[in-house]
Amino acid sequence: MDSKWGKVIIHASAFFAPVLVPILFWLLSSEEEIKRLSIQALLFQAVMWVLVVISSFFSVFIIGIPFLIVFGLMTIIVPIIGIVKALGEEKWNYPIVGRWV
Repeated sequence: MDSKWGKVIIHASAFFAPVLVPILFWLLSSEEEIKRLSIQALLFQAVMWVLVVISSFFSVFIIGIPFLIVFGLMTIIVPIIGIVKALGEEKWNYPIVGRWV
């Protein structure tokens, strides 16, 4: 599979299979860039889920509502930015977890 379309699928998987698709690409791909991106996508989703759960808990005290909104929007907007960057064939790392991998 073309590297460009593999990246697009990994980014788009955040909307339909945020765990399964990155794991499959990590296991099946032989390209290091695809493997790195799939791990980043998986870690990003995990971190965002944890942050959304924590901010949901704190939304009882009103302080978590802005964080819940920001993290919810990031969960939607960041993969869209990744799709656009992948279509333009630009190198792009996920925020928060990009430097971990």
